[in-house]
Amino acid sequence: MTTLRLATFNVENLFARWRFKENVDPASANSRGWIIDQTRFQELGVDDKAITGAAVREIGADVLCLQEVENIDTLKHFRAQALGGRSQYPYVAGVDGNDPRLIDVAVLSKWPITHVRSYQHFMDPASPTAALFSRDCLEVDVEIEVSQGRRTPVTLFVNHFKSMLGGRAETRAKRERQSAKVMEIVTDRFGQEPGARPFAVLGDLNDYLEPDGNGSSGIDELVKWDQVHNVVTRLPAADQWTHYWSGGDEYRQLDYILLSTSLAEAAPEGLPEIFRKGMPLRATKYKGPRFPGVGQDKPKASDHSPVVCNLEVA
Repeated sequence: MTTLRLATFNVENLFARWRFKENVDPASANSRGWIIDQTRFQELGVDDKAITGAAVREIGADVLCLQEVENIDTLKHFRAQALGGRSQYPYVAGVDGNDPRLIDVAVLSKWPITHVRSYQHFMDPASPTAALFSRDCLEVDVEIEVSQGRRTPVTLFVNHFKSMLGGRAETRAKRERQSAKVMEIVTDRFGQEPGARPFAVLGDLNDYLEPDGNGSSGIDELVKWDQVHNVVTRLPAADQWTHYWSGGDEYRQLDYILLSTSLAEAAPEGLPEIFRKGMPLRATKYKGPRFPGVGQDKPKASDHSPVVCNLEVA
């Protein structure tokens, strides 16, 4: 049996992008063709990335599922600059998805990745010209060595559902359809009782379970599915939040690790961790330590907190 430390983290706009410095005319900035002249440009989000890197290093996950990554090249650059390079996370998986802002889901792993499948091609039955998944549902098999010469694949379904931008009630139906399709994907892979197999559905599901004045949840069918276990519910209710929204002064769980029932039962006492040291100072409910340099809103690791848990894989 091997302990696998699994995490999910919305790293908020992990981009490799540049902006013009002050007093630079964008119309004439490309006068030298495709050469990036660093006297005219500066990299975006340098301080944020440093804190994001500190958070990832301190989490110490064996397998890290990410949301809001621009592309694999950007992730590899981040790995090299902030995480110690390929030696720390030799395996990377990701596929450019559907988001017009180019924010994708991806995986960094210390264990071999042996299978990757994208579901971004599924169309939304409610709108046949639109993709169902806002980004992707990325299916990844990670092969864990559980004893000498014996390996067990753990399957991850990494998601970043439709945001609540435009209203929770107005966007709820899309998340319901995404949830239903994820359950169908898992069942197609593992059969009618998939909970017996080692898998996890995880990521930023962009909704919470509690009904409120903004409507009811669009993800409850998935999160309460009898084939999975929302590991964050092992924590006290007041400590289950992973995201702070200042617009409504709301602390909510938007980030999930839904373990298959077999994985959950293999470590029934294992408590997850919600790691908040990189949260901005405006999230005043968190009273613990923060990384040096974290600001009122920026810089920060992310507006989401990573969720981490230890699994026993046999």
